[in-house]
Amino acid sequence: MTTRPRAETPLRSLVSLAVAAGEFGVSIKTVRRRISDGTVHGYHVGRLIRVDLDELRERMVVEIPTRKRLDR
Repeated sequence: MTTRPRAETPLRSLVSLAVAAGEFGVSIKTVRRRISDGTVHGYHVGRLIRVDLDELRERMVVEIPTRKRLDR
């Protein structure tokens, strides 16, 4: 009998795709795309897919670079 490797993420921060999408005001499809492109990790909990909300906060929220204003 083989065992699957355990996720190193604490279960308390894993949420459904719907909750994650609602947290950021995006669609579930967007969260699925981020899992697919490797931006965030997805985890199977039985047949369900969960994501780490803390990881989403770190990786999905990206500051927009701006030009430095020159003082005159």
